[in-house]
Amino acid sequence: MESQELIKIGKINGTHGYKGAVKVELLTDFPQRFKNLQKVKISQKNTVVELTIESCNSHQGKLLIKFKGIDSIEEAVKYRNAYLNVSADEIYPLPEGSFYHFQLIGMKVYDLEIGYLGQLIDIIETGANDVYVIKSDVYEEILIPAIKEVIREVDLASMSMHVKLLPGLLEVKRER
Repeated sequence: MESQELIKIGKINGTHGYKGAVKVELLTDFPQRFKNLQKVKISQKNTVVELTIESCNSHQGKLLIKFKGIDSIEEAVKYRNAYLNVSADEIYPLPEGSFYHFQLIGMKVYDLEIGYLGQLIDIIETGANDVYVIKSDVYEEILIPAIKEVIREVDLASMSMHVKLLPGLLEVKRER
């Protein structure tokens, strides 16, 4: 199983008690997903193992998870800094017009007037809205605000995004 196809939903950052429970920092906007989650893929360095959840409880803004077969603090500590993952087909459904970051990374980005801008390589989370980082051969790096006025179409099937850049966002040298 390749870790690239896995989506991180939590990170083990410690143990709890002596019976093998771990403290998990949430990396998902949907903590309710853990209520019905029975198995999770644990990734650490270059290894991935699937573990069965025995119990899961909220505790001081984190989760306490007990996995079947991990019954001591010595066994649990081996998973410190490991990630809890689900496969892409197990992601929590989003409202129409909303996308996960992993779905957008790698998209080809086109402006409605200029044409091809480059490839979306990163997403910066700000307080107000995300900012898409586009790597361009012509314009180097372009920062595009992820707002409805700019993002006109996202096509997951063709891995493309169409935008209408705001005036002044990109200095375009046009020959006349």
